[in-house]
Amino acid sequence: MKLSRNVILSVEILTAHKLRTLLSIIGIVVGVGAVILMVSAGRGAEKQILDRIQGMGTNLVIVNAGRTSIIAGRQRQMDTVRTLLASDAQALVKECPSVALTTPAVSKKLPLRWEDQDAVTNVVGMQAEGLKVRNFSIAAGRAFDAEESRAVKRMAIVGPTAAANLFGSADPVGQQIRVNKVPFEVIGVTTPKGMDINGLDQDDLIIVPLETAMRRLLNLDYVHVVYAQARSSAAIGPAEQEIAGLLRQRHRLGSKPDDFTIQNQATLLATERETTGSMTLLIGSVAGISLLVGGVGILAVMLMSVRERTREIGLRRALGALRRDIRNQFLMESAMLSGAGGVAGVAGGVGLSLAISTLGYWPTVISWPAVVVGFGFSVAVGVFFGLYPAIRAARLEPIQALRSE
Repeated sequence: MKLSRNVILSVEILTAHKLRTLLSIIGIVVGVGAVILMVSAGRGAEKQILDRIQGMGTNLVIVNAGRTSIIAGRQRQMDTVRTLLASDAQALVKECPSVALTTPAVSKKLPLRWEDQDAVTNVVGMQAEGLKVRNFSIAAGRAFDAEESRAVKRMAIVGPTAAANLFGSADPVGQQIRVNKVPFEVIGVTTPKGMDINGLDQDDLIIVPLETAMRRLLNLDYVHVVYAQARSSAAIGPAEQEIAGLLRQRHRLGSKPDDFTIQNQATLLATERETTGSMTLLIGSVAGISLLVGGVGILAVMLMSVRERTREIGLRRALGALRRDIRNQFLMESAMLSGAGGVAGVAGGVGLSLAISTLGYWPTVISWPAVVVGFGFSVAVGVFFGLYPAIRAARLEPIQALRSE
């Protein structure tokens, strides 16, 4: 029998039993749609994490004082170490060929006051170069320069969240505020950056000159972190090795373990990708079970169809139809069932992914390879589960089939 005739006959048979056809493909629709939606959500989460890591700085290597660990999805400092100094950051630029820029930094949550408004935010002390290293840009006002930083000027740059919390609708630039009771002049407002990889708001902060923070706010002679910018993405690995070797030498550690923790953006990205990838695979696997359930539904429907159409099969065989014609007919029907479910699942999965992203519930990125694989797998499931009923129908003897009631 010609393929076109097989297709026409299959469509006529399937549309003659609309409810049964619809019920048999629901599992395929749900499975394909869920796989596409979950993979798209996973890709969206990965892109969001990548954007956050890139927002921290370009070709960034982070040196934390002491040992850090990931607890409850956030990086935590395990101990207080006072050996990381601002002079270490200067030495890294001078003696590490792969390092282009560095900025030491300190940070602590401190109370703020403006007129009768109070707030508590993260106060970050860093050098003027730190704004470039950490990819902070100025949306209003200006930044402080290196000379002002060395002069221990009491000036501050506020993040958008901190500005909204403290000033409301008022213009922050030029205002006098008190940080831990010390007066500061607001000279600028940063451009919004959003959340970091630890889920902390990068806009809820105030940036002040490093020397001012260390002497007038925190009374420290050491720093909490050094941000180093490698000369290129290819130089991140060598920069990390050079930094570790120089710091061990400067801190005279000998056989002692490191008193610092080094991370780079590639490591952070790999860790986050592993987490999101595992979650996407787990949820996608659960969604894939729906495809198998849909395949079982197709198996049941096709077995029922073989039983109902036994006399039809016998008549066709008596009129000269070959076994392969009968087998191909039923395989065509099962493939059309799963294919229709696959098309509906693709449409539903892509549509839901776009809707969720557009409405702002969750960022999604459509994975077209996942769309192709999901549709192909749905057709394969239909053919696989339709193979046994097709073979069973093809093996029916014409005389026995015609005698069946």
